[in-house]
Amino acid sequence: MSNDSLGPVLSRTEAIAFAARCRAERRRLVVTNGCFDVIHAGHVAYLIAARSLGDALLVGLNADITVAALKGAGRPLSPQDDRAAVLVALRAVDAVVIFDEPTAGPLLAELRPPIYAKGGDYSLASSGRGIPLPEEPVVRGYGGEIRLLPYLDGRSTSALIDRIRRFGV
Repeated sequence: MSNDSLGPVLSRTEAIAFAARCRAERRRLVVTNGCFDVIHAGHVAYLIAARSLGDALLVGLNADITVAALKGAGRPLSPQDDRAAVLVALRAVDAVVIFDEPTAGPLLAELRPPIYAKGGDYSLASSGRGIPLPEEPVVRGYGGEIRLLPYLDGRSTSALIDRIRRFGV
């Protein structure tokens, strides 16, 4: 699906071509990924920060099947096409590609972006703290740079869902 007024949702093949076009045009591509089930202020700040690292931002969006596996029963709340539509509507996002692998590693191996951005709740192997970044070996293997961006405390989809369930807000 593609909507030029909002931004494209790319197939895997189109995303690979997008990355190649960025390289050919000497545009610095930043790739990030996530579930983005319920977009909130933390997501928006994170995506703006990721976009500021380069010339284009491509978001790898976890498919519904992987969100369910990662987050559990009842997730995602929004189907992947709706989540993709919201993401491409954000000014910071140049394109979205949906992937169905458990991690973004295979996608990154195909795209080979110069910068891979993730939230600060993740950590690099050398730090020994936080959630280990499963894509680190792939990105290091092709010579990419990993940038961990600040995580806004108190801004999480899971916390928001819990609040809605608890208070009916």
